[in-house]
Amino acid sequence: MQEMTERLGSDAAGLARAAEILRAGKLVAFPTETVYGLGGDARNGTAVAAIFAAKGRPHFNPLIVHVADLAMAEAVAEFTPRARDLARAFWPGPLTLVLPLKPGSGIADLVTAGLDTVALRLPAHPLARALLTTFGGPLAAPSANPSGKVSPTEADHVMEGLSGRIAAVLDGGACPVGVESTILSLDPPTLLRPGGLPVEALEEALGAPLESGGDAQKPNAPGQLSSHYAPGAAVRLEATEKRPGEVFIGFGPGGPEADLSLSASGDLVAAAAALFATLRLADRLATVLKAPTIAVAPIPEKGLGRAINDRLHRAAAPRG
Repeated sequence: MQEMTERLGSDAAGLARAAEILRAGKLVAFPTETVYGLGGDARNGTAVAAIFAAKGRPHFNPLIVHVADLAMAEAVAEFTPRARDLARAFWPGPLTLVLPLKPGSGIADLVTAGLDTVALRLPAHPLARALLTTFGGPLAAPSANPSGKVSPTEADHVMEGLSGRIAAVLDGGACPVGVESTILSLDPPTLLRPGGLPVEALEEALGAPLESGGDAQKPNAPGQLSSHYAPGAAVRLEATEKRPGEVFIGFGPGGPEADLSLSASGDLVAAAAALFATLRLADRLATVLKAPTIAVAPIPEKGLGRAINDRLHRAAAPRG
């Protein structure tokens, strides 16, 4: 049975209503600086199960827990000195740390997919932080879209995918970063997912290159499934020409005439912010034109380009 999805404003009344809904064990989508998250009380197993049900998400895929401050994070996970240094350097912001789960934390088992670690993030978006503070506890929050589909960077995107499946959306406008958080595990420092915090910044802080990790079959953090962020049309990458029957997404000056562009000037920050909205527009255009494929121009593998390419490769992966 579908429920009416409320659209809440970003004022005090909207925050109070969102917190009330969350305390009742229901789900509220809310903006972060990266994408909109689908929030539920991380200590309420029924609420967490509802997240998986609303998204159609596999239960073996763990969730990120969002916290209001470092004290709330330390009540959930065990912090080493290095983890605390990284948190102080990059929180609030688009960094998720995978750390040992603290005994007695109260985090529902479904959040961690039965693992002894938990993925934690302190978001920078003021509305997300206000909601976490008003609610007064940790929120499990994957991206607020059907599993495997393009992530939402506006409240309208959330409504397109989840209206009738969740209780409310807290509308905070467009998300400024536009790709999900970078995920890092420690001991040794291992990149599990590139994201909104460039890898170069982490490597500079750590004083060493990062290892790469993650298993699409047995993920220990979100965003590791091989097919993810997928539009309806097929996706062709590293495209240097537009073929018949394609919608072409360009990047930077020059190249073939583009139907859409991630950034005409070649700005990776702007491209990251525009990525998911552009994929959605391209998919709609492909439907109208009856084009079976979306082609995407090459993106430099540096800075936020690593996160953009990660999402594009998952969008282009064979679908199960």
